Amino acid sequence: MSDVDSSALKALVRIADQPPAEMPTLILDDFVPFPGPVVPLLLDREERRRAVLHARHHGGYVLLINKTQDAEGQSDNKETPAPNLTSFADDTEIETISEIETPKIPADTKHPEINQNDDSLDELAKDEEPIPSTGLGVKVEQLPINLAELLPIGIIAKLVRVFPLPDGRLSALVELISRARSIEVVRSDPFAILRILYPVEIEGENTEEAQAIHRQLRLKLQSFFEAHPNVSDEVKLAAMALDKPGLMADFVAQHLSRDFNERLWFLNELDIPIRVRRALEIAIRELDLLTIGNRISQEIRDKVEKNQREYFLREQLKAIRRELGEEKDPAKLAVSELEKKLNEAGLPPVARKRADEELKRLQLLPVESPEHNVVRSYLDWIAMLPWSKMTADNADLERARSILDKDHYGLDDVKERILEFLAVRQLNPKKAGSLLCFAGPPGVGKTSLGKSIANALGREFYRFSVGGMRDEAEIKGHRRTYVGAMPGRILQGLKQVATANPVFMLDELDKIGNDWRGDPSSALLEVLDPAQNNAFNDHYLDLPFDLSRVMFIATVNVKTEVPDALRDRLEIIDLPGYIPEEKLEIAARYLLPRQRVDAGLTKTRLSVSRSAIMRITREYTHEAGVRELERQMARICRKRAAEVVKGNHDKMRIGPEEVPTYLGPPKIQPDRIERRLKSGVVLGLAWTPVGGDVLFIEATSMSGKGGLRLTGQLGEVMSESANLALSYVRTHAESLQIDPSIFDQKDLHVHFPAGAVKKDGPSAGVTITTALISLLTNRSIKPHLAMTGEMTLRGEVLPVGGIREKVVAARRSGIRTVILPERNRADVEEIPDEVRRSVNFIYAAVFDDVLKAALATKLQKNEKFSKK
Repeated sequence: MSDVDSSALKALVRIADQPPAEMPTLILDDFVPFPGPVVPLLLDREERRRAVLHARHHGGYVLLINKTQDAEGQSDNKETPAPNLTSFADDTEIETISEIETPKIPADTKHPEINQNDDSLDELAKDEEPIPSTGLGVKVEQLPINLAELLPIGIIAKLVRVFPLPDGRLSALVELISRARSIEVVRSDPFAILRILYPVEIEGENTEEAQAIHRQLRLKLQSFFEAHPNVSDEVKLAAMALDKPGLMADFVAQHLSRDFNERLWFLNELDIPIRVRRALEIAIRELDLLTIGNRISQEIRDKVEKNQREYFLREQLKAIRRELGEEKDPAKLAVSELEKKLNEAGLPPVARKRADEELKRLQLLPVESPEHNVVRSYLDWIAMLPWSKMTADNADLERARSILDKDHYGLDDVKERILEFLAVRQLNPKKAGSLLCFAGPPGVGKTSLGKSIANALGREFYRFSVGGMRDEAEIKGHRRTYVGAMPGRILQGLKQVATANPVFMLDELDKIGNDWRGDPSSALLEVLDPAQNNAFNDHYLDLPFDLSRVMFIATVNVKTEVPDALRDRLEIIDLPGYIPEEKLEIAARYLLPRQRVDAGLTKTRLSVSRSAIMRITREYTHEAGVRELERQMARICRKRAAEVVKGNHDKMRIGPEEVPTYLGPPKIQPDRIERRLKSGVVLGLAWTPVGGDVLFIEATSMSGKGGLRLTGQLGEVMSESANLALSYVRTHAESLQIDPSIFDQKDLHVHFPAGAVKKDGPSAGVTITTALISLLTNRSIKPHLAMTGEMTLRGEVLPVGGIREKVVAARRSGIRTVILPERNRADVEEIPDEVRRSVNFIYAAVFDDVLKAALATKLQKNEKFSKK
């Protein structure tokens, strides 16, 4: 002290009022002390008892200090910063005690609450060695305790009293006073004594930001107390009474921090603004956690209270029923209801035996068992299936005929087949169900015809689409071992209609999936095969079910797309496209009245003449079915409905002239084929899934080396037909008056317009051959003439399919003459009379017949070549 200039001393209190510079030390393990409170310390080790005994006789002061985490062998918390040790490790400048802020502690070494007559520790005094009297600045030899094992900052505590615990151990009550910095180990045996300094806490400037942080900390702490249900009023008052930011930050660290390292950081941080800011972060974090926890607790409490209320009400209900003598066990009641349903279901012997076994099993299973619900659902399905419930077929053939005629126009062959089925059912009621398949383009009434059949028979109707189905489990169900297992769509449909002999319609059978994910078409074999479906076995039910009483009806657009195994079991009935006259009747009888009712109109407010409907059919629709025609009728009705709403209530009759007013300009130009065709251009007829169509086939030549180029997105079959046609022409070049050298000097190009539409099929052979001959001989074909047919290298014309659709398309396009294969003559008889009367048919057995009928000028053949 003599070396220090007295003018530089900044002592706040007298040196005599300071606690001793060397203090007995208690090393803490799991408790972080902060200035302010009075806390108990367990004297469970001898060095602690000796340190407290020494403090009791030397002013009552002890130093409480924590070990570092590394010394304790604990891992650092990655989420909380470790105590700031570096700020206390710098020994470049050591101030004297008089230069450091010293806590104001009474000089009296006897605390008023210390029990001076307490002899609890007197027995330890016998073995205590005298502590060397050392002053400040006197070096003492270092003993085993190392400062590196201790945190730099500890807490000075004043001994209040020592008292025994009920189990015989001793405890000391100490008052935590202020922070102190350890600078040297004086001794470590029999207890530690450290030399300390009193560091100055940095209060910082009293800025608006500091005041705002302090105020926010106080508000968050108050909010925390309001949200916490277990904080006593004394603690709240004590916390709110803290007026210094440092003390409030220490309070937050002591009471709100959940992390040991975090509390150590607060103890060792001397910068009060930093401590307060970190305390605000902790208060906000804990308040958020408390708010979330309170919300979760409230939700759980509400749920528990609801369950308890329901339980209480159920018990009350049971008590009431018990008093009335009506109490029944719910489990037994459910079993008895199931048994009643099974008795009424009319089960066959095999199903009844299985149901009885499962019913006994259900009675033994507890209600809480997951297997209980599985068995109960299984029995529910058995009880709800229509094992023996059937509807009686209506045997009145005249009534059935009238229903079919009322619902559908035309389709005489289909109606006759249905009436034949009804007649057979009358003579042989045990006849197995039929497997009909309606094949035709979209919009011709396949699905609606199935509904009419069910109505005529007096049966229930069920429809589901198999288009895109890839999982056979949708047909045959899942095994009961799977979670959420259910029967297939067949049994689900039977449960829905509640009869064993409904009309089942399987829509879009040609679009059923078949890939690595499954093959449902194979699963349908057991459903549709009359030899197997009398004992259909669903995977879920695992019992034979008789499907022979069901009338299955399938619908397809392209019958060749149906798997062969399925097609072999179906009776396919073709539904061809409608001709304009049939569309006229359908629109007048069915489409227009239905759309008029849907639009809220009456016949007086809207009527459409037959000539207007015919114009709509020819100039606004181009399809085999009537869906587009119905959409045009709906469009007219909507526009008329808008006029009525605007106030035009006059009677409206639409004629052919008014059609463009409602539908816009015509979309189809029927006169496009009436012009004379150039050489190399031939009209062919094609069949498509949506009806027939007319194809232009164009051929041209250019300089080259005899190559053949094909364009128009052709399939393999049509490409082969083009190569066959070229081979035929080259073979018969001389007889056809074609210079053979042209095939070495010219390249030929055959094009099919509408290249965006894929074309394929064995019906363009004669057409391509005619186009090449027309090009190479520079002779055009006759106007208004089209042809179809395939041919061989020998010149024979082969029959093709889709004759009705092709001829209808030819007539729609204004073609008057059609060349057909000779072997398709019988197919012409199926064409409606209106079409046959307006088209001239020429039948060709060999290709020479085609040339004679097609070329505008006769071809003079080389007789010498023909004899060869």
